Amino acid sequence: MSDEPTKVLYNAECPVCNFEINHYQNYAQKTDLTIRFDDLNSDALSTWGITQDQAARRLYVEHHGMLHSGLPAFVVLWQAMPRYQLLAKIVSLPGLFWLLCRVYDLALAPTIYHWHKLRQRRK
Repeated sequence: MSDEPTKVLYNAECPVCNFEINHYQNYAQKTDLTIRFDDLNSDALSTWGITQDQAARRLYVEHHGMLHSGLPAFVVLWQAMPRYQLLAKIVSLPGLFWLLCRVYDLALAPTIYHWHKLRQRRK
């Protein structure tokens, strides 16, 4: 097993994203998990190899050198946290995983990204 931390790239300016990731971050800190959380609005983005706009469109998780995005990224993150491993198994069930990926890709992620763009225009 690698000592390299699982890395999460998220948008701290997004209220929905920030709320959820802060929950995971607090849990990881309390349980001493090696998970690093990077805000896409910080200098940390430069280490990810993706643009700020790409990063704002969905969650990204790097684990064992592999980059995951969208619902697969959530599954990787949940697998790294004992409290959420059962959720990762349930979400990964064939059929259900396919359906939930479509919901995330076609509805949830685009809606959250749209809100992000609206907040940026209001600034």
